[in-house]
Amino acid sequence: MKSFFKLLLPVAIVIVIAVTAWWGYKTFYRDKVEISFKTEKILREDLTSSISASGTVEPEELINVSAQVSGKIMSFGKDTDGNTVDYRSYVKAGTLLAQIDDVLYAAALREAKAQKQQAEAAITSSYASIRQADARLNLAAVNWRRAQELYEKKAMAKSDYDSAEASYISAQADQAAAKADLERSKAQLAIAEASLIKAQRNLDYCAITAPVDGIIIDRRVSIGQTIVSNMSASSIFLIAKDFKKMEVWVSVNEADIGHIKVGMPAEFTIDTFPGITFSGKVKKVRLNATMSQNVVTYIVEVVTDNSNGKLLPYLTANVKFIRQRNKNVLTVSNAALRFKPEESFIAPEFRTQRFPENAKLVYVRHDGLLKPVEVKTGLAASGRVELLDPPLSEGEEIVYGATEIAVSAKKESKGAKSSPFMPKPDNTKVRGGGSAANRARVQQTR
Repeated sequence: MKSFFKLLLPVAIVIVIAVTAWWGYKTFYRDKVEISFKTEKILREDLTSSISASGTVEPEELINVSAQVSGKIMSFGKDTDGNTVDYRSYVKAGTLLAQIDDVLYAAALREAKAQKQQAEAAITSSYASIRQADARLNLAAVNWRRAQELYEKKAMAKSDYDSAEASYISAQADQAAAKADLERSKAQLAIAEASLIKAQRNLDYCAITAPVDGIIIDRRVSIGQTIVSNMSASSIFLIAKDFKKMEVWVSVNEADIGHIKVGMPAEFTIDTFPGITFSGKVKKVRLNATMSQNVVTYIVEVVTDNSNGKLLPYLTANVKFIRQRNKNVLTVSNAALRFKPEESFIAPEFRTQRFPENAKLVYVRHDGLLKPVEVKTGLAASGRVELLDPPLSEGEEIVYGATEIAVSAKKESKGAKSSPFMPKPDNTKVRGGGSAANRARVQQTR
């Protein structure tokens, strides 16, 4: 029996040591679990729902000035400032833009005028021929009547009678021919007049003038360059009619085009003017869609004011079509509404609380845990959601995330007492070799 107890004693000692070690670990070194919450504040801000797209700035009305005759460019005109017409020149309607060599067209005009004079002379000659034909016809008619009277009285030979009849018929034919010549001369006059108008217009086309008031966007010819006009007129200048109004031609995806309406407000930015937002409104939705890489897009025209002249043609614009804008509303992030905490994170008194199936919940801190709050939502945009008639107020903290963190008990306790078994420093011993330390040592020996 004694040998049994001798064998059991070491085992018992080991068990006691193990239990003591476990208790000490749990007491002094075990980890405590804490919940770390991620929070945000309810904000009051403007919330905007929009459709984003990109486009190009274009003049509201662009006039393509072309040449309708062929020839060499001899000179350019002057703009409103008296300078030679060039890029960015401001011109008035009727201002000479360019002069084409007009020597050949001036000669053609003189030729057309001569042809008209010939036609007018031919008409005068035709009238004279008609009068002559009328006189011959009258004489032939008198002779024919006299011949008929004499022939009935058997006072004229048959041959003379036949000759008088033939002369009368011939005079009628001559009269008809003279009248036909008159109509032919009139037709020639009409042709000559048309040729004259054409020659005059071609000569006028040699002087290319501005059709409207505007600014020269592009000049596509130089002095000495020969323009060849064919079925399609040669483009020489591009003029923006009204630079104070510009358009943005926006390519809108087919998935969004149904939400774009005429008159809808729009905002856009330009890379060259960071921090500046331009505004406009939808003027037109074009129906001619285009397809690129199986994506169908429509062109939407947005008109905007350019009184300050900052917008230049063909700048790239980043456009937002404003579908809805609610100002000065309370908002939270989408993450706060998506947050679904574990049941252990919720305060015990709220764990049995029931809400409708589609209820929108946010969570606030309550005694170190969470409390659910049902809210109604409105407009959602840019990762934020509007709160309608919320039970919460601006600035209150909403929890949108929670995690468990293990914290060491010894690390947690700051200023904890040291172990009584650790050696303590002798605070009464004076250290150092200076004069102050020597004076302290002398004081201690007294």
